[in-house]
Amino acid sequence: MKKTYTYIGLIVIMLLITSCKKSFLDLSPSSSYTDANYYQTDAQFKQAVTAAYAPLRDLMNNDFYFSEMRSDNTFYQSALANRGTAFVFRENLSDFKDGSTNSYTAAEWQYLYQIISRANIVISRLKGTSGIADASAKNYDGQCKFLRAFAYFKLVRLFGGVPVFLNEVKVPSDAFLPRASIDDVYKQIIADATEAINQLAPPAKFPQTGEATKGSATVLLADVYVSLKRWADAETLLNTLPGMNYGLNADYASTFLPTNKNSKESLFEVQYLDGTATGTTPNTLTFNFLPRSTNTTLLTGIAINNSGGAGLNTPTPDLISTYEPNDKRPDASIGITEGTYNASDLFTFSAVKNVAGYNAAPAGKVAIPYIKKYLHSPLTAVSGSGDNFPIYRYSEALLLLAEAQNEQGKSSLTALNAVRTRAGLPSATFINQATMRNTILHERRVELAFENKRWYDLVRTGTAINVLNAAGAKLKLQFSYLPSDSRIVTDFRLLFPIPAAEVGLNTQLIQNQGY
Repeated sequence: MKKTYTYIGLIVIMLLITSCKKSFLDLSPSSSYTDANYYQTDAQFKQAVTAAYAPLRDLMNNDFYFSEMRSDNTFYQSALANRGTAFVFRENLSDFKDGSTNSYTAAEWQYLYQIISRANIVISRLKGTSGIADASAKNYDGQCKFLRAFAYFKLVRLFGGVPVFLNEVKVPSDAFLPRASIDDVYKQIIADATEAINQLAPPAKFPQTGEATKGSATVLLADVYVSLKRWADAETLLNTLPGMNYGLNADYASTFLPTNKNSKESLFEVQYLDGTATGTTPNTLTFNFLPRSTNTTLLTGIAINNSGGAGLNTPTPDLISTYEPNDKRPDASIGITEGTYNASDLFTFSAVKNVAGYNAAPAGKVAIPYIKKYLHSPLTAVSGSGDNFPIYRYSEALLLLAEAQNEQGKSSLTALNAVRTRAGLPSATFINQATMRNTILHERRVELAFENKRWYDLVRTGTAINVLNAAGAKLKLQFSYLPSDSRIVTDFRLLFPIPAAEVGLNTQLIQNQGY
């Protein structure tokens, strides 16, 4: 009987299958979108371009390890009570003890190539569509060329020569390329940024939409030219920005307020929305930059337990001491909190102080500096704040201009002093080119603190090894939890390792020397 029922069951199943309409088994019903029919309308391309921006948020949650914490601007608070892999990997990046298996390095690589991959899809699909207006097509192509140039610019400075993908990956073999030379990566960056400048328009009004503009692409390419020491080319580009109506905000601190996003000072910033509603994307960096605690109410106004991924990007004593008297920027950027640590390296807050003029913590307390540049209400305990993260501001454009002019033997005082005057400082005077070079580098450090610029500045100016080894020696004297073999910088450490997983997957990749 068992065999009979089995046989009958098979017949019934076969009859059901053969009697079904073909559409029942159609894996791509006509009412649904597929890869083949999606990229047709303006709305669809706009969504695809938005998707290319999305990894920028994840990138910013990771990027400070490779810029600020790798520099003399910030380090980390002790977490010796927790030796979990995440804690060790984060500390290793700051201590110059990282290797190719560090998961944060792999994440940095992944987020940048996500931007490139999504930009490539839009760029490739725009070539084969007639469903949108030429003006829209140029705008979308320009935005994606900007994003691709931005991602490759970061990759080449972090890793050296990297694979250069310019087309949508459609078959597995397309995903495996060898490393291009550094020169070839820069050629592509320049080509993309130049095309973006030609295709994008200046901001129509302020506040801006948050999308990349002609100004975004202009300052990006100028930054590239400064890195390549093409000073005249950088100066020419930067001098076009005032004609696009960019300028400094009157007050430094107000530039970072959530109520002042995408202002005339903003050339490009990563967009965040506060709140818990569907579609909001708050900025969680605020919590990461505070001391680890089970209750941050004194600093944030709401009870937040940030005992996991915090204690990071702590301003160094060296940075705090380098601000000039009467500079308005330190109190806008850094706060001091007093309190005590317990045996689990968790902090209990007892007071909040201004950094300017601060001397020492009272007996029985310790003083911990923290970044408050992005600490603004409203905050949401389960998500974060609405603070955008600046990528390029007009003040940086002025400092790039000052550098480009100085390196050509021209006066850089007008651009430099515009930044200093807003900060409440007296005008700089010219002594000689070398002194001015150091003055501009210092001004970049304090103006752009915690905006992920310092590491790149030290590397491109050839000062990284000397400056960071000296800074590391001071930190190890001040903070006993820093390992004796940490913060030692040698030539090979000026590049990061290619993630081991990528090298293992793509046999055409060659690891950077030293790793």
